Formats: sequence, C-alpha cells, structure tokens
Amino acid sequence: MTEPLLKVKGLKKYFPIHRGMLGKVSGQVKAVDDVSFYVNKGETLGIVGESGCGKSTTGRMLMRLLEPTEGSIEFDGKLLSDLSKEEMRKARREIQMVFQDPYASLNPRHSIGKILEEPLIVHGIGDARERKKKVIEFLEIVGLSSYHAKRYPHQFSGGQRQRIGIARALMTNPKLIIADEPVSALDVSIQAQVLNLMQDLQKELKLTYIFIAHDLGVVRHISDRVGVMYLGKMVELADSESLYSNPLHPYSKALLSAVPVPDPNFTREQILIKGDIPSPSNPPTGCTFHTRCPFKMEICTKVVPVLTEVEKGHSVACHLYNEQGQQ
Repeated sequence: MTEPLLKVKGLKKYFPIHRGMLGKVSGQVKAVDDVSFYVNKGETLGIVGESGCGKSTTGRMLMRLLEPTEGSIEFDGKLLSDLSKEEMRKARREIQMVFQDPYASLNPRHSIGKILEEPLIVHGIGDARERKKKVIEFLEIVGLSSYHAKRYPHQFSGGQRQRIGIARALMTNPKLIIADEPVSALDVSIQAQVLNLMQDLQKELKLTYIFIAHDLGVVRHISDRVGVMYLGKMVELADSESLYSNPLHPYSKALLSAVPVPDPNFTREQILIKGDIPSPSNPPTGCTFHTRCPFKMEICTKVVPVLTEVEKGHSVACHLYNEQGQQ
C-alpha cells in the first residue's frame, strides 16, 4: 500500500481571548481540537459540518496560512510544521487553495491575465512568453477564452470567477488542492458545472482534493471519503457510500436526515437536534455533542470519545460503539 499524500495528526488551533484595557488573555477559543486524518493520492476527502465547526480553520492550517497550536502535518514525506517561511513558500507550489468567495480572493485592480500569472512569477516558473502561453492554456482548460485574460474580476459572473480561482490554483501544477466551500456562493445550476469541472480536472491532471463544505449533497457528489466535524473535533470518518447509507454518529444521522430528497413520495424520519451549539471557548466536558445528543449516557459527560475504527474504513468517536457502551 502506498503512503498517504497528506497525514494530519493531533491538529489543534486555539485562539486567545483578550479582555480588559491591558488585553489580558482570559481564555481560549478551541477552533480545532485534536483532529487527525490522512488523504491518499488521487482521492477526494470531503470535510463537512455546521458553520463554526473548525473545517475552514483546518484547511488554512494545512497551508500554514494559520499556524497550528499543536500537532503535525506531513505532506509528501515532509513535515510542514518544521519548514521555515521560505521553505513553506516553496512547498505551497504543490499545495494550493480555492477560496469560498471568488470575488474577495481576486484582486479587483489586476486583469485576469495578471492574476493568473502571479503564482508563476512568485515561484519563478518560465519566462514572460511561456507564462502568457500557460495563462491562456489554463483559461481554456477551465472553460473560458483567451480574450478573458484582458478583463477584470468585476466583469465576470460568480461561476466564471470561481473558474478563474480554480485556474489560479492549478497554475503551479500542484499535487493537492484544498477547496474551501468553493460552490456555496453559487447558484445550484452553476454549482453542478463547477463540481463537474473539478472532477474532470482531477482525472486529467491527477489531482488530490480536500473538499470543505456544509452541504452534504455536494460532498456526496464529489468525495471518495467524508469526515464529519462538530465543535472542532472529527466525529466520524468513512468512505462516502458507507457514511450516506449507514451513518453511525448521532450528529451525522441528524445531518443526513435533513438533506432534501427530490422525490415527493419519499418519506424519512427527520432527527431534530435540540439546543444550540456550545461555545468553542467553553466546550462541554467529555463528548462535546452530549448536550444535544438523544442517546446521552453517563460516560458521555465525563470521557472524551476517541475516533475508533468500528467497521473496515469506518471510524466514529462515540461511546455507543466502544467497550463501555456497545450499541
């Protein structure tokens, strides 16, 4: 078996809370709290969860746009956490990101040609003529035309801007692309076009994706494996088919029961989660989901469940599935 392209172990990100005139640290927001996973070459790992669960923070830490508080990130045999700023800058040639808001991530003062050429200049790839040729090549790959290079971001629709964002991420021939909610700001019809484009590019250019989203329907369409996050922790990790046909964690079950099915005769029991998400600055003891879980046991309030493989390739962090509380 080949080594995974990316290995993440015990990843944490705590943001300090400053209070008072002197800005004393009075607590911490546990945005990501002990997350571990791996991604194999050529596959798509989907990461899903409600807003504020830490999925985007995880994506930004993988590129070291945010520095992890703790934990290790190993990419293609290199420990990213050990690299200097200059070495990390070089490593980013192989890890690129597609951002959620295609307009905010494109410089409005630069033409599309200049925006796409910039990664090549930063990494010292090719001369001026080769760079211009590559800009046109990648515009055409993502379904735009060569004359679009002279235009500016405001002259494009949301779907076209996201295609430009994808083209920019591809310019340096990366091995891994982290897509942070790349279609959530787009119309449903445009979402399908962008997702199909991403899948075609993955086959053509042998790409590996981490696809971050809150829409389970979108994630199912594109992902080989899916990780479900809740309040900074990974609560379930399985291949896409297993997770959608047999979710194990109560939170995953509730999320999937809320996904609309385009069939008027289809009925399904909807699992309602009561209460609000606890504050990440003061998470509950034990299992962070126990305050809203319909299956809460005594052990859930005291002991943090560990992400454990309960079926082949299907891991869950829930006391319903361990020795103390076999389901």
